[in-house]
Amino acid sequence: MTGISKERMQRALEQERTISAEDHAKVKALAGMVKMPRSFLFKNPDAYGMEGWHDLSIPSDDGTPLEAWYIPAKGGESNKLVIFNHALPMCRAGYPGHMGAPWANFIEPVEIDFVIQYKHLTDAGYNVLTYDFRNHGQSGAANGGVCGVGQWEWRDCVGVKKFVDAHPRLSKMDVALFSQCLGGVSQYAAITKHPELFENVKCLLSPLVPNMTSVFAKLSGYQGIAQYQELIDLELLKLGGFAAADMSGRLWAPNVKLPVFMWQVLDDAVINNPSDAESTFDALASNHKELHWIEGTTKRFEDGYNWFGRHPEKVLSYLAKYMN
Repeated sequence: MTGISKERMQRALEQERTISAEDHAKVKALAGMVKMPRSFLFKNPDAYGMEGWHDLSIPSDDGTPLEAWYIPAKGGESNKLVIFNHALPMCRAGYPGHMGAPWANFIEPVEIDFVIQYKHLTDAGYNVLTYDFRNHGQSGAANGGVCGVGQWEWRDCVGVKKFVDAHPRLSKMDVALFSQCLGGVSQYAAITKHPELFENVKCLLSPLVPNMTSVFAKLSGYQGIAQYQELIDLELLKLGGFAAADMSGRLWAPNVKLPVFMWQVLDDAVINNPSDAESTFDALASNHKELHWIEGTTKRFEDGYNWFGRHPEKVLSYLAKYMN
């Protein structure tokens, strides 16, 4: 299976024959988004005085080791757990775009701080379990080091939930999911493939979930190579990954029935909003869903992924509605 139709493959091969060397290099670099340098753990919960946390390793559903932190609620472990995952190409600490190349060269050279977000959650009485996806952070390598934007990473979501369900204490807690971007697509896929594992989840926080067709269309337009979407797909396949349409939150959203709170950047420089986010949000099967637009910015990294860290009130209010 190529992942693209015969007609689309023919167009890709024709584009490959006629494209300039300069533009082909741009296409390959864009496809290379699925095989980025790993982000590193540039801070940990000690940075904000969180206590009692520890490292652990959790097997993905296919055995890939996932490195994680468990952080108890402030003042001692509670009966409420938030399972938190991350975006491409980040890790459980966030994104070290403020620390120079190679990270500063991708989209926006800014820090994304997930650790302060754990602080907000633990201060509000939630325990946090957060982990690095395969091929990210300190977790194990798999699938040739390529990110499948959900096509493989759903196994990580499943492995973590199975770990929680088998744990003598965590299994007794009320559970919410915080699943963003890559993590959101992966979580939607996990729910689709193993719905029985997630029937007891109270709600899903779902920031910045994309469809990769929109990402590649938008970013290629800035570089003057928007006419090569089929060739981008071919280069993704050559890397050992998937065509853009197969890396999509919308693909799995019709099977997500949990209460969902999504937030997105309205004028996002990376995806074609509002249409992209609305198409995924509308496809969610949940009868209790809410979409919040972040306005006045185009910066997905600086202002999108950091939004909860800077403005925790709305998210904590939504969580409390379903977790109390």
